[in-house]
Amino acid sequence: MILRMSHRTSPVDLAGMPPGIPYIIGNEAAERFSFYGMRTILVVFMAQYLALMDGHGGRPMSGTQAVEYYHQFASWVYFTPLAGALIADIFLGKYRTILWLSIVYCFGHGALACMGSFGNSKGWLLAGLLLICIGSGGIKPCVSAHVGDQFGKRNYQLIPRIYNWFYFSINFGSFFSTLLTPWLLEHYGPHWAFGVPGVLMAIATFMFWLGRHRFVHIPPSGLGFFREVFSREGMIALGKLAPLFVFIAVFWSLYDQTGSSWVLQAEQMDLKFMGITWLESQVQAVNPILILVFIPLFTFIIYPAIDRSFPLTPMRKIGIGMALMAVSFGLTTLIQTWIDAGQRPSIGWQILAFVLITASEVMVSIVGLEFAYTQAPKAMKSWVMSLFWLSVWGGNQFTAQVNHSIAIASPAEEQFEQATRKLPPDWQSSPRSIVLPGYSTSLDDDVMARCENGRLDGIEIPGREVYLTAAMKIEANAANNFPNSISGQALLAGAKDLWGNSLAYDLIDSSHARISSAGPDRILKTQWDQGILLEKINASTSPAPDTWLTRRKAALGIVEKTSNSGFSSTEFIGGQTKLEGAAYFRFFTWLVLAATIVFIPFAWLYRPKAYLHE
Repeated sequence: MILRMSHRTSPVDLAGMPPGIPYIIGNEAAERFSFYGMRTILVVFMAQYLALMDGHGGRPMSGTQAVEYYHQFASWVYFTPLAGALIADIFLGKYRTILWLSIVYCFGHGALACMGSFGNSKGWLLAGLLLICIGSGGIKPCVSAHVGDQFGKRNYQLIPRIYNWFYFSINFGSFFSTLLTPWLLEHYGPHWAFGVPGVLMAIATFMFWLGRHRFVHIPPSGLGFFREVFSREGMIALGKLAPLFVFIAVFWSLYDQTGSSWVLQAEQMDLKFMGITWLESQVQAVNPILILVFIPLFTFIIYPAIDRSFPLTPMRKIGIGMALMAVSFGLTTLIQTWIDAGQRPSIGWQILAFVLITASEVMVSIVGLEFAYTQAPKAMKSWVMSLFWLSVWGGNQFTAQVNHSIAIASPAEEQFEQATRKLPPDWQSSPRSIVLPGYSTSLDDDVMARCENGRLDGIEIPGREVYLTAAMKIEANAANNFPNSISGQALLAGAKDLWGNSLAYDLIDSSHARISSAGPDRILKTQWDQGILLEKINASTSPAPDTWLTRRKAALGIVEKTSNSGFSSTEFIGGQTKLEGAAYFRFFTWLVLAATIVFIPFAWLYRPKAYLHE
């Protein structure tokens, strides 16, 4: 494909900023508003809203499942850059690749906005996320490389500054979307919350098209791309960068949990801070506003101050950033330890963790992006950018697989779905009780599923009287708060289930406690563990807030939990997690700490070599 003559194919010979930069920065701000607005609410949407989008409503997704699916999506968004880079570097060039895939991106947001309107919401969710993966991921390496392509030898010294401004625009857009979209979801529901980011993506695409005659359009390399990739110089460059990208993958494995496990942690904290009551997903807005402050702070004050006594190479910055990441996750581990003990710490503690993780981001992500571009041979810029983003895929895949491996399935829910397929068509019109098979036909362990308005309203576990008696003991000693794990276990001393297993008591947080046993298979932490989840119900008689969720539940006939005793109980089989509470955060803290230690000798041995366009 031949480029029009009005398009520049080489950088302008000037010492200042290239003319196409304002269009790239404006496009990136709008596109990031779109992406982060959608991603900010994804975990909360899947855990609280998705089950209510169709028909009679269903069982909500567990927190562990929501985290797993969130990181699966986040990972594949950063895998598709490989395809986008190949299309750009070999066939279309960066500009056309960005423009056409941006249109695909817009269709993805449109699919998300259709959830609950017609068709199956889970199908629309899958289609929307798939299209966003293709669109957002495909343009990602091209946009970051397109920025660098605008510079020549006279103004190449401005590249670090423009990458800072590029990152500034990312966080400028994400700050406003992180505040706005949770509010839209809370009050106006998923259609508006996903629709508004879609409109911003359409605006971003239009802004990029407006700058078409201002940009430098580096032509695609065609087969020359392969010659450079497999040349001795290309292989050496990739071989040097590959280990760096593995270390950066560890960073992303932890960093992207600010949108998943940190959101779920915030739900268990006191969300009032500095006179503001935050929504749990709005706390993420702290990150982009800190970025806006930290970029000039680090560029003009912190880096020069440190550099006077300790020369700051890019590799040293990345190493310091990874150490800060370990400290930030160590703090979240401490926060979760307080929550596990039944306390409700201030969200200010998590905001402090955001300060640390944002400083880490400045020193790992921004520096890594700039460094990867300069270390890439000229015909491989988009390809190397895609490999940098592939580290995000690797990190999120690791987190997703960890959450998948620690999740314990619930056989009752799976069997319920199978049983309802065999019922007559009118089964949803009246209350029903369905007997579900237990662990073994030789044991008296069948489960009773209670249905209301076509949904699983709850289950009754075998031998439930033992658990109900144990729950009464706990509630009798929980006038103000649930007893701690040691005191609660003492109250249940000698209590056993039908199969001779001792009952275990666990304090989950200030509002929840769990009584459980190993169940009929007599093995702990399997899908046959069973018990009762206790919840402390707020005794306030004030009316429920007017939110989309309350209106939707009222429309579906779902009655909120109430209790004269101040407690409610939910019986369960399986559905738990093998790594919960502080142990989960502690695992990732040790992971990044070990990676930081191994990174030190790698950084010392690395020998940089920069490649810039003429």
